[in-house]
Amino acid sequence: MAESKSVSSSLAGRTRSVPVGAFVTLEKLDRGGSLQARRLASGGVQFYWRYSHEGQTYREPVGAYDPSAPPKKLDETSRGFSQAAARERCRNLAQQHAQRAASGGLREVKADERRRFEQRRAEQALKSSKTLKHLLKDYVDHLREQGRRSSNEAQGIFRLHVVGAWPSIATMPAADITTDQVLDMLRRLIEQGKGRTANKLRSYIRAAYQCALDVKVSAAIPLVFKAYSVTVNPAGQTKRDPRYDLADKLPLSRDELRRYWCFIRNLEGLRGLCLRLHLLTGGQRIDQLARLRWSDVAPDAITILDTKGRPGQGARSHTVPLLPEMARELNACLRLGEYVLSSTDGKKPIAGTTLSGWAKEVVGEAITAFQLKRVRSGVETLLAANGVSREVRGHLQSHGLSGIQARHYDGHDYMPEKRRALQILLGELQAKQKQAR
Repeated sequence: MAESKSVSSSLAGRTRSVPVGAFVTLEKLDRGGSLQARRLASGGVQFYWRYSHEGQTYREPVGAYDPSAPPKKLDETSRGFSQAAARERCRNLAQQHAQRAASGGLREVKADERRRFEQRRAEQALKSSKTLKHLLKDYVDHLREQGRRSSNEAQGIFRLHVVGAWPSIATMPAADITTDQVLDMLRRLIEQGKGRTANKLRSYIRAAYQCALDVKVSAAIPLVFKAYSVTVNPAGQTKRDPRYDLADKLPLSRDELRRYWCFIRNLEGLRGLCLRLHLLTGGQRIDQLARLRWSDVAPDAITILDTKGRPGQGARSHTVPLLPEMARELNACLRLGEYVLSSTDGKKPIAGTTLSGWAKEVVGEAITAFQLKRVRSGVETLLAANGVSREVRGHLQSHGLSGIQARHYDGHDYMPEKRRALQILLGELQAKQKQAR
């Protein structure tokens, strides 16, 4: 302890007479340069290593002097350095300087450290800006750019069940999200009795992360996904719950379809045209039919852009024949603007929800739990009961066409078969009416 006080007193004495801010050389070092001290305005002492390189003199800060440190302690304390520790630190700096003397010495070593620090900081800043919330938004934008009808549903599910329900996770870097965190999101929905939504959330998160992975191997994926630096798909490790994948569309029965036809067959105006077109073309997907353009209406057929299917594949043209009754009605319409089913003279298409609302208003309580989507499943069920094959039903309603044979080998357009199926449908709808006569 006495020795410590002696060293402290010696160092303090050597610096006390030095003006504040001036340097005093404490000792020359065997590896080059010297250990210096500088008295601060606060009364403390700061150590420096003074050295020369290519004719110029430099000083490298070492650290504060700790008067309470044991004089022979060679490690830095929480308060600073002893003189021996400062000497050891200078030796290490001298060694680094000597190793890089040919390329700038210690100054270049420090420049490298600064560059690495700035790079790490930039990477961290980029990572913190590429959160789960941002990834999901970019995925929704990607769906929307492709014209995918699922973009609105995905956006709503992300907003309610990720960003709203898990704000701390939503603001984490997307690359840091774990499978356990995704499972917690899904488990919460299942416990709330929203199993179907849980399966949808899983599928959308999995697809978003897959874009961030596929961007490294597919030029079709937007470059924005590359910045997320994702290496693992956390939702890809989870399993969907098959209990909640059961169809919930409860097809209309034959009698219910006939009753519905009675409500709309003479309905006037745009509502009647829309609802008849939907039913007499075989119950096409509501949102897709609502966007029908006049340019896609032929004298005996319409072409719908089917955006449902695998991401990245684009919209697929789906041509549906028109029965003579429907063709006459459409051909008698004034072709105003771009869209066929429009309340704004063709400037904008009606919304699918508007079409569903009109059907609900027309039916009222006459059909229990009526929803327009039940027409589509009801038509398929009715056609199946009349011997129309699954293949033809799939081509009529544009589903089940994702196999290799359908995509690459089967070039038949199935128009005759689809037209016969629609004739069977109309015959079934009119059967009760004919019996009444």
